[in-house]
Amino acid sequence: MRTEVNEHNVVLLRIRIVELRKEKGLSQVGLAKELGVDCSTIAKYETGDRLPDVVMLCKLASFFGVSTDYLLGRAPF
Repeated sequence: MRTEVNEHNVVLLRIRIVELRKEKGLSQVGLAKELGVDCSTIAKYETGDRLPDVVMLCKLASFFGVSTDYLLGRAPF
């Protein structure tokens, strides 16, 4: 099965990271500390300047309690 990440997925990923971070009451700095990355990495995810790799996508999903498909806009939760 072939899957692609298109512009729609990238936009939804950005939006969902921001929304989920804010729901947890975290700043970009706070989320970065939780995930063990630099604050600029989170900022780039949220602006769409950078995409998380598979490992980070899984970390984000686990941290927020959602599926990777949800983060990518492929599932409603």
